[in-house]
Amino acid sequence: MLPNNHNNVDLDQVAHQVMLDHGFIPDFSPPVLNELDHIKEAPAPLPSYKDLRHLLWISIDNIDSKDLDQLTYAEPMQNGKTHRLYVAVADVSGTVQKESLIDLQAQNNTTSIYTPTVIFPMLHPKLSTDITSLNPQVDRNAVVVEMEIDEAGKFELLDVYLANVHNHQKLAYPTVSEWLEHGKPLQSVSPEVHEQLKLQDLISNKIQQFREQLGTLNFDTIEVKPILENHIPVALSKVISDRGHTLIENCMIAANSCLSKYLISQNIPILKRIVKKPQRWEKIVEIAKIHDVSLPLEPNAKALQNFLLQQQKQDPLRFPDLSLTIIKLIGRGEYVPSYPGNEAPGHFDLALEDYAHTTAPNRRYPDLIMQRLLKSFLQKQNPSYSDAELQTLAQHCTKKEEDANKVERHLKKSAAAMILKNQIGQIYSAIVTGASSKGTWVRLLDPPVEGKLVSGFKHLDVGDTIEVELLQVDVAQGYIDFGRHH
Repeated sequence: MLPNNHNNVDLDQVAHQVMLDHGFIPDFSPPVLNELDHIKEAPAPLPSYKDLRHLLWISIDNIDSKDLDQLTYAEPMQNGKTHRLYVAVADVSGTVQKESLIDLQAQNNTTSIYTPTVIFPMLHPKLSTDITSLNPQVDRNAVVVEMEIDEAGKFELLDVYLANVHNHQKLAYPTVSEWLEHGKPLQSVSPEVHEQLKLQDLISNKIQQFREQLGTLNFDTIEVKPILENHIPVALSKVISDRGHTLIENCMIAANSCLSKYLISQNIPILKRIVKKPQRWEKIVEIAKIHDVSLPLEPNAKALQNFLLQQQKQDPLRFPDLSLTIIKLIGRGEYVPSYPGNEAPGHFDLALEDYAHTTAPNRRYPDLIMQRLLKSFLQKQNPSYSDAELQTLAQHCTKKEEDANKVERHLKKSAAAMILKNQIGQIYSAIVTGASSKGTWVRLLDPPVEGKLVSGFKHLDVGDTIEVELLQVDVAQGYIDFGRHH
């Protein structure tokens, strides 16, 4: 049971209970900890592993990230026109054995869960932030994806193999973006690393252009993060997606796509990440018509992309609201098995036919599954998972991803409720973000907080803009209730 609403609600306790309510295991049990005690260090590289420690590998992540899943390195190819991009992914499967107690807990939760005051890691921090993390200035085993990026940004797999790598520089998104966008040099960073960043940014821009030609959808949604003082939320700040994020996102999308294609070409089963064609396309067509744009009657990613790019230029201020509306109408992603004779559909948002998550095995279980499938193939062993196992795991991972989103959303609302509890009766402008038999939800334009519309919701649909009054909040339950203001 969650505590009754009062001013001194402990968000850590709320998070713990909400985790339990959604079927997660929030703590590491004594048997798991006992198994963990027997893991002293990362496995040594086998003689067959390539030694790539000399390459100038760097990591770029959030300022406070300690679970480093990937490193990047780039170099021009001999023809002077194309580039070679390397992505090294932490070899988590070398330490976490399938069906060990550690693995079974990770399999239950399937993901790390991030709440405003506490993180619930999929793998114990001894692993995810140390033994299986690509930490700076240590040697680690990794799966390396080597790709060629041509002048147009098209990415092709050159090779995939196991290697020993060394993270020479740990960097953070905001400072990397400051350097790339405003030329603000990074502190205590060599000229070689600055050059490496420039090159990776150039490659990322090319990949982005290629993806846009394919018809990938570019969204710009508003994400908020509570500002904490003494572990208590006091204000909300917007999370800005910057050039550093984009750099890593493009590199990882290329690696994920190349690896997926490669395994499918080798008749190896994969756990595919898909977004189906939108079921509510007619509503998307309707919204485009309001903006004087005609979309085809059948779902078409390229046409939708052109509409989004046009709106982003014409009305950048309102574009996040339009983005959110379209995302809701397209629907959620899901995991599905794909194997010979049972090819799964593609990823509508990314305009990619073959796509799987492979680059974050410390914090996402589908990536660990994919790593095991890849390594068993590279080491000429039978696939780590049967088709039946993949079918079950795909459904489970999709379900737990939805559950994790619910936990994170609940705690973000609890934090927002704590901040808004003294604003009862205030009038706000809002956009409708959800409308179904289960209820109608709205997001305020400022601050960008989501809550339930408990009165005046008739005839409203996703994307409508209205005025609302804040009626009540419940910090523990994560309830923020609004009424339509006429």
